[in-house]
Amino acid sequence: MSNSFKTVVLLGLLTGLLLAFGQAFGGSQGLVIALIFAAVMNFGAYWFSDKIVLAMYQAREVGLNEAPDLYRIVQNLTLRAQLPMPRLYVIPSQSPNAFATGRDPHHAVVAVTEGILRIMNREELEGVIAHELSHVKNRDILIGSIAATLAGVVMMLANMARWAAFFGVGRSERDEEGGGGVVGLIVMAVLAPIAALLIQMAISRSREFLADATGAKVSGNPQSLASALEKLAGASQIVPMEARPETAHMFIVNPLSGGSFMSFFSTHPPIEERVRRLRAMAVR
Repeated sequence: MSNSFKTVVLLGLLTGLLLAFGQAFGGSQGLVIALIFAAVMNFGAYWFSDKIVLAMYQAREVGLNEAPDLYRIVQNLTLRAQLPMPRLYVIPSQSPNAFATGRDPHHAVVAVTEGILRIMNREELEGVIAHELSHVKNRDILIGSIAATLAGVVMMLANMARWAAFFGVGRSERDEEGGGGVVGLIVMAVLAPIAALLIQMAISRSREFLADATGAKVSGNPQSLASALEKLAGASQIVPMEARPETAHMFIVNPLSGGSFMSFFSTHPPIEERVRRLRAMAVR
């Protein structure tokens, strides 16, 4: 199954979960209210994501004079990817990482840390930049915002359902005799947000695989991105980044650590699997 088709399927599952849960608990009116609230919040994040995250990490804008090598790499790759030239930022952190943001290709930002500039050779840096430009090309900020909105509605409805169960709102006489309706509502309110979060994380992982594949085609060298990911996997553990969990999905490698159980909730696929797929592309 291609990553693009997988994204469509996962978004469909998330939408189906939202409709089923919303109809079961709040009816059409409750569903619409929750959808409006979540859409407004995530629309703001989508529209201003670049300003918010750049300020959060104290990134400074650079141009041709301040970072000539980086600027020329990005300029060359944007021509290959048929994209407008994004704004470039450098984050004052020795932990190697990078991300792209912006609501569309004409308002895109590519940011790299001082650490990644220090440890990457030119080919590896090209692989990293090509990956980030692929997020812009594939409209992953928009797709992530849609997924976050749908998951956010499920979580809002779940909170409403828990409060409703606590206060006995909508409890019928039959429910009071058996208690099944309240128990079912509580179970659904607990499980639905977990399912929504798992689907949202799966969408994020599928977009990372797609950005790897697209980036390898843009750079013309899958091995360079594979080598960069291997280097990042080790170096980011030695020099961890002080990152916010809500922005972890934006980076090329997850700046947060977690065990095997937490991999289900990870925004990134395993580095080993990403490298394996890239190596397979290189031998075709």
